[in-house]
Amino acid sequence: MFLPNSAYYIPNFITPNEESQLLEKIYSSPKPKWKTLSNRRLQNWGKCFNLAVIYFLGLPHPKGMIQEKLPEWLMSYVKKVGSLEIFNDKLPNHVLINEYLPGQGIMPHEDGPLFYPTIATINLGSHTVLDYYEKSCESDNLDSDMRVKNSCYVGSLLLERCSLLLVQDDLYTKYLHGIKENTVDMLDDKIKNLNMCNIENATELDRQSRISLTIRHVPHTVKANFLFGIK
Repeated sequence: MFLPNSAYYIPNFITPNEESQLLEKIYSSPKPKWKTLSNRRLQNWGKCFNLAVIYFLGLPHPKGMIQEKLPEWLMSYVKKVGSLEIFNDKLPNHVLINEYLPGQGIMPHEDGPLFYPTIATINLGSHTVLDYYEKSCESDNLDSDMRVKNSCYVGSLLLERCSLLLVQDDLYTKYLHGIKENTVDMLDDKIKNLNMCNIENATELDRQSRISLTIRHVPHTVKANFLFGIK
């Protein structure tokens, strides 16, 4: 389903049973896989800095990202997303897993040039509302509640449980995306994909604990021995 500015929203991309299985695998992952930030927890799979001397897990390195084999429980969904051919002839090789509790969010940001300019996000456990902003207004015009004081804010997307969001092209390169620190989301005309969602005339939704699987392709990867100059 097509949305303006190169967004595609697919409700019910996975089944509730698949959602439960994924959540079980994620929460049973080894504790060292989790990194706790000020506003959320995350796991990196596929390409990461899993190194004792570097604590910025998942941040890009000028030479690329370290290769790591994806576990089988993630590979099936990476292949399912890859079969949509949104990465052209490339196979996704990186999965970022974020956990958001009610009231947690993330400031407007961009994913940057390290990744192929396409993002696929599978949504688990709860809905969220993803807000988009014009990148040219990113400096002084973002207020504390992540709304914009002028025309920088351009609209939002409602991401339901078990849905898939695909973002590419201009929406990837020219806009910022963020999540407000809400416990309740109002459903109004600012949400551009309401007609694609199963909301049954609701006007607001309470957030629960949410897990997002952000699936991407990293073109440049390196082996750990190359990064450290080990022969």
